[in-house]
Amino acid sequence: MIDLPVPAVLAAARAAGIARVVTVGTTLESSRWSARCAEEHDAVYAAVAIHPSEVFARGDDPPEPPAHGGAARPPVPPWEVLAAIEALASRPRVRAVGETGLDYYRDHAAPDVQRWWFREHIKIAKRTGKALMIHDREAHEDVLGILEADGPPPRVVFHCFSGDAAMAKRCAEAGYVMSFAGNVTFPSAQPLRDAAAAAPPDLILIETDAPFLTPVPNRGKPNEPALAADTLRRVAEVKGMDVADLCDAVTATAARVFGPW
Repeated sequence: MIDLPVPAVLAAARAAGIARVVTVGTTLESSRWSARCAEEHDAVYAAVAIHPSEVFARGDDPPEPPAHGGAARPPVPPWEVLAAIEALASRPRVRAVGETGLDYYRDHAAPDVQRWWFREHIKIAKRTGKALMIHDREAHEDVLGILEADGPPPRVVFHCFSGDAAMAKRCAEAGYVMSFAGNVTFPSAQPLRDAAAAAPPDLILIETDAPFLTPVPNRGKPNEPALAADTLRRVAEVKGMDVADLCDAVTATAARVFGPW
């Protein structure tokens, strides 16, 4: 979440030509905030989920130690957390289940635990009829394999797409949307630009991953929705497209995935 007043963030986004945003939950707490923010602001929609780095074992975890000599507090079972996420996902202003997926770059949760939670989020997306927003870091084969084995929901978005051109082509063949963040502008990110070049215009979204991955020329500053315009211009350049044409394509894709607005 961005540490700025939401109205100021939305005003800056409007000034940059961005009329709507999707704010994304990564824990139960932040998912509740995202859903509440969407209900309080007409230009905001929400995604809710437990991030793969925030998941925990399916079995009963050891009870937390007593606080100040009081009774031990039992852990919240995973199914209670998932039920709360599903209740949030059922709200009209919540348009996606995410970020969910797999992160093999960090070791915050064992891969088998991550895979179990990912599959449970896929079920929630199907039951609620919402888009599935995937976090995929160094886990391409397992993410694609689970989607194929379990069957994807009708709308799938690879958040902060991190694959190469070959991965982009595989996602395109499956009809998955690829969302490019500010790192596509980094000098070292040529494989990511190759992926953007390979992605069909009607399967592209542009995002911030705020407050991270601030695009050139504003690196070093906190990211925010207004700066997605810089990312879009770079992707348009990579694809040899007119900026207005890519804006139209991204707007149509966003409406198809998250709409009706």
